[in-house]
Amino acid sequence: MTLSERAGSTMGRIEIITGGMFSGKSEELLRRMRRALIARQRVQVFQPEADTRGADERIVTRDNRDLEAITVRSSLELRERLLLGVEVVGVDEAQFFDDGLVALATELADLGVRVIVAGLDQDYRREPFGPMPALLSVAEYVDKMHAVCVRCGAPAHYSQRIAGGSDQLQVGDSESYEARCRRCYVPFEPETSEAVPLLSAASSVEEG
Repeated sequence: MTLSERAGSTMGRIEIITGGMFSGKSEELLRRMRRALIARQRVQVFQPEADTRGADERIVTRDNRDLEAITVRSSLELRERLLLGVEVVGVDEAQFFDDGLVALATELADLGVRVIVAGLDQDYRREPFGPMPALLSVAEYVDKMHAVCVRCGAPAHYSQRIAGGSDQLQVGDSESYEARCRRCYVPFEPETSEAVPLLSAASSVEEG
């Protein structure tokens, strides 16, 4: 069965829910999916196998709301798991997917499916994360969510790593990350497992 035979017949679009950690992205994704269910639309929700924090086959938010979800290894497997006549497709933690998610989301929207994607737009180094930058560029609607900075209480957009190594992909929660604003964000140094203030790092370079 082709993808066009599986897709619904409504007006398609891509919606992105993005921002830093602890900003409520998954909660907003689930809110939109639940409204689609109330409207009696046929929905599917997917999550990446790389995210090991939640329960299998369910998305669980920090406020303990949950929704059935299909765990997949790649965008190709996601494509293969789509059901006949699906009208709304939700994807959580999209930064962990491969770049094929961009083409798939575009194809689904072109076929009339509403695609709702939630994910981090930046990693702990404040660099673009996975397929999210490309998804942002092809989406009709983008909502940037903000957490609360744990240091000063200002709106926080960055995911400050506070423990672990230097790999971009390091799954963790409050034991490894904090929400920080621009003023309170500092680069993370894995050798010392702590963040080093920007000015201190700059001084070290000048002295060297």
